[in-house]
Amino acid sequence: MRWLGLDWDEGPDIGGSRGPYRQSERLHLYTSYANELLNAGHAYHCFCSVAQLDAERQAALAEGRPSQYPGTCRSITREQAEARIAAGERPAIRFKVPDGRDVAFDDVVRGEVRFQSDVIGDPVIVRADGHPAYNFAAVVDDALMEVTVVVRGEDHISNTPRQILLYEALGFTPPRFAHLALVMGADHTPLSKRHGATSVAEFRAKGYLPESLVNYLALIGWSPGGNEEILPVDELARRFSLEAVGHSAGVFDEEKLAWMNRHYLKVSDPIRIAELSVPYFNAAGVRTSPDARGLEFLAAAMAMATSSVDRLDQIPARVGFLFDYSPERTLADPQVREEMRAAQSRRVVGALAEELAKAPRLDRDRFRALAGEVKARTDQKGRALFHPIRVALTGRAEGPELDLAIPTIDRGAELPPEAGVPRVLGCRERAALFIRALDVL
Repeated sequence: MRWLGLDWDEGPDIGGSRGPYRQSERLHLYTSYANELLNAGHAYHCFCSVAQLDAERQAALAEGRPSQYPGTCRSITREQAEARIAAGERPAIRFKVPDGRDVAFDDVVRGEVRFQSDVIGDPVIVRADGHPAYNFAAVVDDALMEVTVVVRGEDHISNTPRQILLYEALGFTPPRFAHLALVMGADHTPLSKRHGATSVAEFRAKGYLPESLVNYLALIGWSPGGNEEILPVDELARRFSLEAVGHSAGVFDEEKLAWMNRHYLKVSDPIRIAELSVPYFNAAGVRTSPDARGLEFLAAAMAMATSSVDRLDQIPARVGFLFDYSPERTLADPQVREEMRAAQSRRVVGALAEELAKAPRLDRDRFRALAGEVKARTDQKGRALFHPIRVALTGRAEGPELDLAIPTIDRGAELPPEAGVPRVLGCRERAALFIRALDVL
């Protein structure tokens, strides 16, 4: 939650007026309210064993009946229950659902929803080990913490009538309920592991930025209006309304998330992206522990990456030519080898090496001037000029714009070892090595 930039007003870490906030520290409250229900006749002790309950459940399924507790222990008096407890039995506590009730509530998203109490069954509110069941703890906690709106998935709709009846029995005013449609995978089945990553931690590990994940998730099942999609969280919060949430299930489209993440990568501070990319460089085998100089160099390289990657984990491969240069490996590719052995390509690389041998380290303007010199000497232009230059200096047949790549290579070559990034071989040295590798073909 903190990584996503979503904070809260009170809780176990920052305190507040409605604590304690951990259920394990609130057991005395659940016990107190369970006793209140027992004393008022709204609950009773249940001594049914797990085996007995399972047998009844299986019988109901075999007969095609709804599986719900048949009320076996409803007739046990309080005195009988206390005697059995004193003898060592450990019962659960069940809520006594009123007979013949029509339980209705106005769902903020779905409108009026109705249930007949006859199909609910008496739910366990306190287990035999003394711990509260979800439906009971949620009611006590939300009432005491003055929760006014409960927003949750539509799979919780069936819990709502039980909770409303508990609110009534305890004398609490129920909150408003809003049940959201479940998020679906591309095949329109509920999102699950078989669709790939489904947890925030997994998307974080894959290299998505928190602001893109929040932005994208906010748009599943809701629209801010105006055909706008890229919005910061503060603006999303300002525009959001539960009443505008759709009834239909939203489909999680990771390609759309990747598109949104690409936008946030482009507009983010390069220093921030460089810092975030360090673990991914290390995971890719590029041992990196940059100081301020090394971080500035990585930030300068980010312009080559963020324009063409979707996630942080793709950055090392995009700029890998900076740290991994091998003309022998490059020329081992049959297609590249054939292209570079052509007479015009050899002339370009030869002229390039000669010009670099007498040139200072290149920035963008110097590279453009040097490329002009090579063009004049070889009478090559366009791809015939720049493709051999790219292959010779980056070791790749494709990649970022040379106006970005070449100056970055030579900037990296000037870094001292203590900058904390792997050695970057300069353009002058690369061209000389490439000529040598070409000569032995």
